[in-house]
Amino acid sequence: MKNNIKIQFIILFLIAFSIKAQEKAVPIFKDGEAQIVEAFNNPEKWIQHDLWVETAFDSDGDGKLDRMHVDVTRPEQTETEGLKLPVVYESSPYYAGTAGDAPGLFWEVKHEIGAKENPRTHVEVQRRGERPIISNSQVKTWLPLGYIVVHSSSPGTGLSDGAPTVGGDNESLAPKAVIDWLNGRAKGFTSREGTETVTAFWSTGKVGMTGTSYNGTIPLAAATTGVEGLEAIIPVAPNTSYYHYYRSNGLVRSPGGYLGEDIDVLYDFIHSGKEENRARNNKVVRDTEMANGMDRMTGDYNDFWAGRDYINDMKPMKAALLMSHGFNDWNVMPEHSYRIYKKASEMGLPTQIYYHQNGHGGPPPMKMMNRWFTRYLHGVKNDVENDSKAWIVREDDKREEPTAYKEYPNPEASPVTFYLEAGAPETGNLSTDSSKSKGKETLVDNYSFSSEVLAQAAYTNHRLLYVTPVLKEDIHISGLASITIKASSSKAAVNLSVYLVSLPWNTGRNSKITDNIITRGWADLQNHESISKSAPLKTGKFYEMKFDLQPDDQIIKKGQQIGLMIFSSDNNYTLLPKPGTELTIDLPETTITIPIVGGENAFKKAVE
Repeated sequence: MKNNIKIQFIILFLIAFSIKAQEKAVPIFKDGEAQIVEAFNNPEKWIQHDLWVETAFDSDGDGKLDRMHVDVTRPEQTETEGLKLPVVYESSPYYAGTAGDAPGLFWEVKHEIGAKENPRTHVEVQRRGERPIISNSQVKTWLPLGYIVVHSSSPGTGLSDGAPTVGGDNESLAPKAVIDWLNGRAKGFTSREGTETVTAFWSTGKVGMTGTSYNGTIPLAAATTGVEGLEAIIPVAPNTSYYHYYRSNGLVRSPGGYLGEDIDVLYDFIHSGKEENRARNNKVVRDTEMANGMDRMTGDYNDFWAGRDYINDMKPMKAALLMSHGFNDWNVMPEHSYRIYKKASEMGLPTQIYYHQNGHGGPPPMKMMNRWFTRYLHGVKNDVENDSKAWIVREDDKREEPTAYKEYPNPEASPVTFYLEAGAPETGNLSTDSSKSKGKETLVDNYSFSSEVLAQAAYTNHRLLYVTPVLKEDIHISGLASITIKASSSKAAVNLSVYLVSLPWNTGRNSKITDNIITRGWADLQNHESISKSAPLKTGKFYEMKFDLQPDDQIIKKGQQIGLMIFSSDNNYTLLPKPGTELTIDLPETTITIPIVGGENAFKKAVE
């Protein structure tokens, strides 16, 4: 009897062990989010390999279709258990290294507006990195949650064929080809020149893309092709228009921290592809297409820039869009995300936007990203599409703790128009009463004085500054401030810089990025009719121009004053002509409209 019981126990144990052995590792979800699966969480068992995907273009002119270098990192179960998983994909021109700094690499900016510039210094990238792995970014984040992670080097970078075009069509079609390969529609090869093929048998075909800055631009570029299988994208601080990156309302303007950079400088910075192809690529792309199209003389929007503005290509887009940006990103400015988010919303696509108060970069909280990819890549109905559309990190909060809003801009915000009351060279008033807005005031351009110095100066003829009464209550600004300005210049061209600032200026050791600058904008008065059309100004003639400042969502604390500062050359962003140009403002014809939560009533309550 005892032996029979023992045998039965052994049989039951073996059956249980067999059942356990046959259990396959699969993604796990809880509360609408993918969970870490221990079977996927052992890096020693991850499978990593590289390949080349054939595209539909030949951008390096060698008579052969370009192939993109791709790497794959996937759980061993995709090989041993037949498991298929969705893909998180990041593409970049940076993986193989970038050019170092060199004297003369950037354009010289100390010259008159519209003057012919001296040639700049070109640099060569020393390619780094070895096969097979292009990058390990995203891997530790997403693979344990039940995803495969894929990377690719952009055309003309690393071991990818082609030419870098900085926003050209091939930078959209290259990730499209990789997504096509992940869906069995394009050919993959085990070598750059060979014929042995490789398939993505482990892919479900559902792909999500993410990345920051240029790496965040490429998901949008891929999405504009309408490629089947790209279900969702999470661009972080993406450059969505190279015109808006290197120009502002007709003005030649550098991204913050890179004075004198332009699109051809970025081309040199990323061109890490085949050394033997570089001379041809330089001649065709940099020295012909870019040289003829970028137009540093006028700064006008033209066909060259229109072809590198993704808002013009969004009609085929189907991917669900979660945007992320910092309101104080003065490199890739927050308008880049806002304009695409707004357009995608108008198209009826699933959209959310996450804004924080800091500078360049900064993805949404992991919970937001996890829910987004869980919904659109794994197909788990977690109701994310019904979450709040806007998530904004308030000034004193952590990035992981954004405040939810129904929409951005805040639906409770409405435009409040402010008028300018004379006060130069000291400080004038900014109020909702137009009756005291009279006369004209003049400033003298001088790039020697920074915007920070000008905002703090009690007395200077190098800027005009108009301030509200001291706030007795907090004011919440949400959306785009817009200025209508009527001005004349003593020269045929003049820089125009407009800042909204919070005063008094905080220079303390514990000052925060949100303390002083509210938002900014720049323009070329020569483009008063259109950003695509400019003409020299007639000395002394007044021209009216309207343009938006950068989007913002900020609470200005009681005890502060909101200041409108108008000046000319901005020594961190614009060309720097010889000091002395006079810019005259017609006060009654100049207004600033600020979007305030609660509208004019809220403002009046805050200052009375």
